[in-house]
Amino acid sequence: MSLSKVISKKNILLAAALVVVLLLLMFILFGKNGLGDLNRLKAERDGLLKKNTELIQQNLLLCREIERLKTDPEYVKSLARKELGMIGKDEVVIKVKKSGTAN
Repeated sequence: MSLSKVISKKNILLAAALVVVLLLLMFILFGKNGLGDLNRLKAERDGLLKKNTELIQQNLLLCREIERLKTDPEYVKSLARKELGMIGKDEVVIKVKKSGTAN
């Protein structure tokens, strides 16, 4: 074999290796499960972590309210007055008409 054929084969192998490396790089960057998907999944994970934190806080508030409903009669009374419009045993409701209405 001549020196030019050896150099030529080396150049062809080098070019083929370079093409393979470039194809792998393209696949890593743009292929399925590539960097684009990785960034999308990281953003989705961050959103889920934030939502999870919010749900944990909401759950704690609800647990506290349940505990108050079980143990605090004054809290139950105030909720009954505010949300159900209930009145106490010896209380009287007086309704006042607004002035300036034509009836």
